Amino acid sequence: MKNEKWYHVFAHFIKQNIAVLLFFAASSGIFALIFLLYRLQTEAFLYAFALCLLLAAFVISIRFYQYYKRHKEYASALKNAKLMSGSLLEPATLAEADARKLLGALKSELETALDSMENERRESMDFYATWVHQIKTPISAMRMILEAEDTDEHRELLAELFRIEQYAEMVLTYLRLGGDTSDYVIKKYDIDGIIRQAVRKYAPLFIRRKIKLEYKSVHAEVITDEKWLLFIIEQILSNSIKYTFKGSVTISFTPEEMLKISDTGIGIASEDLPRIFEKGFTGYNGRADKKSTGLGLYLCRTAADKLGHKIYAESVVGEGTTISIDLHKEQFVIE
Repeated sequence: MKNEKWYHVFAHFIKQNIAVLLFFAASSGIFALIFLLYRLQTEAFLYAFALCLLLAAFVISIRFYQYYKRHKEYASALKNAKLMSGSLLEPATLAEADARKLLGALKSELETALDSMENERRESMDFYATWVHQIKTPISAMRMILEAEDTDEHRELLAELFRIEQYAEMVLTYLRLGGDTSDYVIKKYDIDGIIRQAVRKYAPLFIRRKIKLEYKSVHAEVITDEKWLLFIIEQILSNSIKYTFKGSVTISFTPEEMLKISDTGIGIASEDLPRIFEKGFTGYNGRADKKSTGLGLYLCRTAADKLGHKIYAESVVGEGTTISIDLHKEQFVIE
């Protein structure tokens, strides 16, 4: 329909009115046959036929003009469908009136189905939110029991318990990002404070895995949402720790407001690199690990997009991976 030429519309018009045109042709044939049978003057026949043809051309032109105008109205309505607020063109024929009634009935059914889906989504959100908060109680109790005695076995169990808590939080995050959440507080934040929260959370894992953390305090402010940026940083740190068996993880912040988290881990295969932010994609490392969900980096990309940030990945197999988050925004007034 885009940039459709008038002669294409005319072809549709002829096809739609083919029965009327055939009837006119048949009537003209009968008219000519009668003139011949009665041996009337050819001039009179041609004159009458020319008048009928002229009248037919006039009627067809008027009808095509109305058809073409209506087509343009529908094309314009379709182009601006989002601005019409549900209103439809007034029907010009009984068929259009019937089609409008059908569309109204279908719209009503769709709205009912969408309302039902939204209610189910909210119920699921409430259920999982309740579940996450309930599961935190036994997790906290188990952590207190395990921290009461410092043994290798208890440290191992604490690490696994930490992973359970992270997976529970990921469920809730997945649901929140998938909905029309307005849980954002966009303003200027101290980037150092956000980074340190993530580092404190993962400090026990750095110690347990004997991985060196390299980070120098950064005195800079960025426009973002603290909670969601913290989530992104935590997920990246989690992956860095997971796939780094020796060496270090480095966190840096450039003057261009680019937050970089680099590790000396196993790296990502070049064929997997373009797809690591896709939902459910685990790649070679995930298949080898057998425990990867393929959701962590997908949630990072989703959260970054909602915050207006860009996230990139660079990696060399056997040397490590660098995840960069572009936090630069044009300056504007924050109320």
